[in-house]
Amino acid sequence: MFTRTYSYKSLLSKEDLKSRLRGDHVNIHDLDFEVMDKNEYLRIVPHAEQLDEIKTLPITKVEFIESGNETNVKIISKMRQMDIGGPMLMIILCSLLLVASAGLFVFHEYFFGWLVMAISIISFIAFRVKLEKSYFDYVRKVREHIQAKTA
Repeated sequence: MFTRTYSYKSLLSKEDLKSRLRGDHVNIHDLDFEVMDKNEYLRIVPHAEQLDEIKTLPITKVEFIESGNETNVKIISKMRQMDIGGPMLMIILCSLLLVASAGLFVFHEYFFGWLVMAISIISFIAFRVKLEKSYFDYVRKVREHIQAKTA
């Protein structure tokens, strides 16, 4: 649900692309992301030790697949395992509220059914907007950095 995949083709070789990115640092919203070599692919991980507040951050995997004279660059961003609990709880809460509102409609409690449904939808929209400003913004900026370095 929070995983984003993006791919594009490059005329550069796999090793040339890796050498352009290997050991690089990306600074996004005063947070440092480091590009590390991991066997056949590269990983871009945040240095979250310097953070005082809790943030939802991505770990990005960059794969290079050579085919002929082109290299397919595949970028996969996933939420860190330690960060996924909060967003999943929020999705479960919104889902339970929707089920509760359906139950209220069954028992002809229309006013409370609409009220609970509105609370669920407003909560989900606020949650999504917050994720767009934080987690998904990091994902976009990491992808833009990779594309800029490998163009």
